[in-house]
Amino acid sequence: MKITTKFLIGIAALVALSPLGLLLPAHFKAGGAWGEWGADEMQKLVGYVPKGLAKLSSLWSAPMPDYAFKGWEGKGLSRLSFAYIISAIVGIGIIVLVMIGIGKLLSKKDD
Repeated sequence: MKITTKFLIGIAALVALSPLGLLLPAHFKAGGAWGEWGADEMQKLVGYVPKGLAKLSSLWSAPMPDYAFKGWEGKGLSRLSFAYIISAIVGIGIIVLVMIGIGKLLSKKDD
């Protein structure tokens, strides 16, 4: 089996396992995933919001907050799992396109 095929199988397995990010925290009653805290959740966890987080939190809002489509927030685990998988596929697609673009820019030969 080629290394590319093994790589693609590994990526597909990771995409299929991405809903574990929903299941495990819910199962262990752990709240949000480690490191994915917003300013409001940080306030609850540690009692204050770091200056940098407070300053930068208004600059960016995620295109798919909580990895869910608009209106799907309370629709159940199966829809949220599907949204996680779609989010993973979109993210991988964006990374692949950016890397192909960078590769083409770097591989251009001087005329």
